[in-house]
Amino acid sequence: MKTLIAALAAVTTVTAVAAPAIASAQPYDRNPHRGEYNLNQRQDELNRRIDWGVRSGALTRREAAELRDDARDIARIEARYRVNGLNGWERADLDRRFDRLDTRIARQTHDRDYGYGYGHRR
Repeated sequence: MKTLIAALAAVTTVTAVAAPAIASAQPYDRNPHRGEYNLNQRQDELNRRIDWGVRSGALTRREAAELRDDARDIARIEARYRVNGLNGWERADLDRRFDRLDTRIARQTHDRDYGYGYGHRR
């Protein structure tokens, strides 16, 4: 009986500890009051995907440089927008730009152009 109670207590403790971690594992953190995505997290995710593409050889150095330039351009625009605070149109504009960059990263990583060390390119 004591073993059963100890096992149930252990399961309850593990569940109580793991539940908040699972709930916080969303891809983008939302502002609970406005339902908005955290733009910095989205930008970090796109930069991680570019870095992964270079490491895996799915992106050439030139492709990665162009994608990073686009990401920096978006960061500059975001900084300009944030001077007076983001309004709805500016946030939507940044979301559209992030969506386009996301699409470009996906296309470039699957276009069969391989990075350094993957054979000759013609």
